Amino acid sequence: MIDLYCERLGAGLLAEPLNAITNLSFIVAAIVIWLQARRLNVSSREIRLLIGLIAAIGLGSGLFHTFATLWTQVLDILPILLFQIAFLWIYGRQIIKLSTGSLIGMVIALLISAHFCRQFPHMLNGSLLYAPAFVLLLGYALYHYYHAQREHALLLWATGIFSISLFFRSIDMGICTYTPIGTHFLWHLFNGLLVYLVARAVLMNLPGTAQNNT
Repeated sequence: MIDLYCERLGAGLLAEPLNAITNLSFIVAAIVIWLQARRLNVSSREIRLLIGLIAAIGLGSGLFHTFATLWTQVLDILPILLFQIAFLWIYGRQIIKLSTGSLIGMVIALLISAHFCRQFPHMLNGSLLYAPAFVLLLGYALYHYYHAQREHALLLWATGIFSISLFFRSIDMGICTYTPIGTHFLWHLFNGLLVYLVARAVLMNLPGTAQNNT
């Protein structure tokens, strides 16, 4: 059993009920983006990939907080990493029009920096791992604000939401004395909103989306 969060006090499938059930926020986000893509008549493989990864995040994290084993931890971490890479690549290629070489360099930089931050699991309750993703999102958010054709503040809102979710993830184990359920479930809820905003920013600014919405 892997015990990383305030809510888990022992073994058992229902040891983290809030941490498990709040992963439904990702499933809701995936469904809403899918419905919006259908309404806009957008069926690009990029959007389908993001929707699939959002759903995979919810399922993987839900399994991890239910079973708390090594193999479910992999199912928890891998979809999150793949979503970060997919968003980096899709937004960079489709919206910013970056070259393949530039995108490969950014992916490598993200992976190396994330691996480095992973060497400090006790710093910020392990949240340092997400610092590279935060920096990436902030950079894309500034570009989006000044250059996006539609809903230019979406990624700035996403960055703010990410800050809040990181805060709640970081303080979880430190406040067990005051609130036994912890705050990790809020990390899930805010991140469900985060991935929705990120995917919507891509959806609304893909080439051809504006024409489909007229």
